[in-house]
Amino acid sequence: MQHTAGGHNDEKDILAFSNHLYSCDFAAADHALRLLCLPHTSAHGRINSVDMRRETELFHYKDYSLHVSSNMLYKSVNRRFFLLKRKKKDKEDDIMMTKDQYIESLRKLHLNLYSFGKKVENVVDNPIVRPSLNSFAATYELAEDPQYEDLMTATSNLTGKKVNRFTHLHQSTDDLIKKVKMQRLLGQKTAACFQRCVGMDAANAVYSTTFETDEACGTKYHENFVKFWTDVQNNDWGVDGAMTDVKGDRGLSPSKQADPDLFLHVVERTADGVYVTGAKAHQTGYLNSHYVLVMPTISMREGDEDYAISFACPTDAEGITLILGRQSCDTRKTEEYNDIDVGNKVYGGHEVLVIFDRVFIPNDMIFLNGETQFAGMMVERFAGYHRQSYGGCKVGVGDVLIGATALAGEMAGSAKASHVKDKLIEMTHLNETLYCCGIACSSQGTKTKSGNYLIDLLLANVCKQNVTRFPYEIARLAQDLAGGIMVTQPSEADYRNPATHDYIEKYLKGVASVPTEDRMRLLRLIENMTMGTAAVGYLPESMHGAGSPQAQRIMIARQSNMEMKKELAKKIARIG
Repeated sequence: MQHTAGGHNDEKDILAFSNHLYSCDFAAADHALRLLCLPHTSAHGRINSVDMRRETELFHYKDYSLHVSSNMLYKSVNRRFFLLKRKKKDKEDDIMMTKDQYIESLRKLHLNLYSFGKKVENVVDNPIVRPSLNSFAATYELAEDPQYEDLMTATSNLTGKKVNRFTHLHQSTDDLIKKVKMQRLLGQKTAACFQRCVGMDAANAVYSTTFETDEACGTKYHENFVKFWTDVQNNDWGVDGAMTDVKGDRGLSPSKQADPDLFLHVVERTADGVYVTGAKAHQTGYLNSHYVLVMPTISMREGDEDYAISFACPTDAEGITLILGRQSCDTRKTEEYNDIDVGNKVYGGHEVLVIFDRVFIPNDMIFLNGETQFAGMMVERFAGYHRQSYGGCKVGVGDVLIGATALAGEMAGSAKASHVKDKLIEMTHLNETLYCCGIACSSQGTKTKSGNYLIDLLLANVCKQNVTRFPYEIARLAQDLAGGIMVTQPSEADYRNPATHDYIEKYLKGVASVPTEDRMRLLRLIENMTMGTAAVGYLPESMHGAGSPQAQRIMIARQSNMEMKKELAKKIARIG
C-alpha cells in the first residue's frame, strides 16, 4: 500500500526526518513525522491502520519510502521502529551489519534491566555487561573478515542473499559442519560464551516444527515464522532463544503448578493476538539481542494448551523486566585496577532472568499456540541443535585453556617434565573428542520435511553427555599444572602500589626471561576460565546448558535402537 504524504513533503523534510531517526532524536522525528501529515498517524503518534504484512510502506516520495514493521503496530511512532529507506540501494545484497553498526543498534533499545538493586540506564556501556556485548559483537566482526567468509556467512534459502551464518537455516550436512567449525573459531577468539548460538538453534527447530504443525493442523505458523526470519536475515538482528522456564515444582505439569506463572503461558486471547505471563531463566545473550524467540520448555499434555506457546517479540517489548544474574568474581570488572585481575579483559558472557508481565504478542508473531502434541518436537529439536553446538563452542574455549596451561608450564620452567606433557596430551584428547562428536552428529544429519537439516539426535546427545564431563577434567588439569599461585597471587592494586610492587615482582617470578606481569596475567586467565566469570559458561553451562546430564541419557535411551541390537546378538548367537 502506498500513500502520498501531504503538507511539507519535500525531500528536505524527509532527509531531516531520516537524520532525526538515525541520531536517535525520537522527539524531533515524531515532530517531523507530524509535519509530513501522514494519513496513518494520529495526534498521539500511534498507527491507526496498516496492512498486516511484515513490513508496510506508509508513503513514498521520489527515491524515498517510509516503512513500519507490522509487529510494531502498538508502539509509539517516537520510538525506533520506523525505517526510512532509499528505494535505490547501491549494494542490494549487503544486508549484514558491521560490528560498529551492531553496537550502535543496541543503543536504540530500551531494556528494562536491573542489576545490584538498581535500574541500569546505559546497558551497552555497563562494565558488567560490556564484555558479553564484545563477545556477541565478534559474530559480526568475524563475518566482515574475508578469511572467515566461508565459515561466517551463508546463502539464505529464503532470500538468496549472503547472510551471517548465525541467521542461516541449515541446508545441508556441510552447513551443519561449518556451524560447528564457526563456533570453535569464535570460542578461540573470545575464550567466552558468544551467545548467538541459541537463537540460531531455536530458529532451525522452530522452522521445521512449524512446517509439520501446519501440515497436521492447518495452521499458518510456518508462514509467520518465515516472514519473521526473513526480517531477521535482512536486518542481521541478534536473536535470543528462550526455552528454560523456572519450573516450580518439578513433580507437577505446567497446568498443575500452585502458581500458574512458573511456566510461561497465555493469560488472555484477543482477536489480534495473545498476552503472555511468566519467566525464562538463564537467558544467555538476551541483553545483546534485538528479538527474543520463545519456545516451550518441555513436552506438553492435554490441559497444558496455554503453555504450548512459541512466539517472537522485541527484547524491549512493553511488560518485559530483566534482572541480571551474578557471576563469580563479577565485581572485579568495576574495580579501579582490573586490567590483570579480571583475567579476560575484553570478552565474557551474561545471564538474565526475563520476566514477561502481560506482554502482548500479535498473531503474526506466534509460531505455536495450544498444539500440545508439537511442543515436544520443538523442544527435542532445539535441544539436539544446541547439544551439537557444544561440540564447537566449548572446544574453542578449551583450545585457549589448553594453550594457557602449556604457557604456564613454560613460565614456571616445568614444560619438559613428563607428567606435564602427559596431562597436556590428556587435555587435548578430551577436547578433540568433543569436537569429533560435534562433527559426527553434523555429518550424519538428515533433511526435514521443511527442507532444513537436522543433526543426528543420538550423536548430538552423546556429544553433550561428554560435554557434561570433559571440560571439568580439562579445568582440573589446568588448575593442577597452573599451581596454587593461580588463586593466591596478590591483587593488581598491590602490584601497582609502589610500597609492594618490587616484592611481588621479585617473588612471583618464574623463568627469569619471562616478565612477572605476564605470568600474573596468564594465571588470572586460567583462574577466570576455571573459577571466575568465564567458568560460568565453560563449566556449569557445560553441565546444564541444553539440558542437564539426565536429559541426554533419556534421549540416548530413546535413540539407541536397543531392540535392533538385541536382534543382532540373537542372530550371531543363533538363538531365539
